[in-house]
Amino acid sequence: MADAWTDCQARLADRAPDVVACWRAFDWSRSGLIALRRELRPRVHDGDAPRLLAQQEACADELAAALDRLPDAALRAPGGEEDWNAAQAFAHTTAARRFLVAWAAQDVDGEWPGGEPRVTPSIPGRPDATRDDLRVLLDKSRASMARSAATIHGHETQRCRMTHPLVGHLRHGDWLAFVGIHDLMHLEQLHRLAAAHA
Repeated sequence: MADAWTDCQARLADRAPDVVACWRAFDWSRSGLIALRRELRPRVHDGDAPRLLAQQEACADELAAALDRLPDAALRAPGGEEDWNAAQAFAHTTAARRFLVAWAAQDVDGEWPGGEPRVTPSIPGRPDATRDDLRVLLDKSRASMARSAATIHGHETQRCRMTHPLVGHLRHGDWLAFVGIHDLMHLEQLHRLAAAHA
């Protein structure tokens, strides 16, 4: 795992520097959440959505590569998150990519039906999803993020009404960056599982 994961981080540090810097500063503690906000604030400006989307595409490329490297036995192996199997963790990751940014974009458009939109974390994907199923989900996340980034463009620094029970409120552009941090958490798990089943 060390070599493949180290190489993955190096590629992303080059292609997604803002995402990697935020990921390195972040953990789920109170101090980690404060550090995340301190990293995000100077890295997200109005007009940055295309640049942030390009960094998310780099993360998607690494997810695709990790899926290709994952041995068949590892696809059903536990260890993705909360002992989910790798398929569940991968599908969960693509759902976060797809929906967190789409919901932020809906807030820009004022499309929320009422009340404060809330995120429900830690929902696993299908445990029996095939490799082809997971590729389709990743492609859907790419297309959804491109549409959502176009809507967020110009509104990146506006506060988003969507709230996460652990992260709280972020700005619209911050959500576009945050999904990459989430990608890296699960990329590390996928690399660990691939190494364990190599």
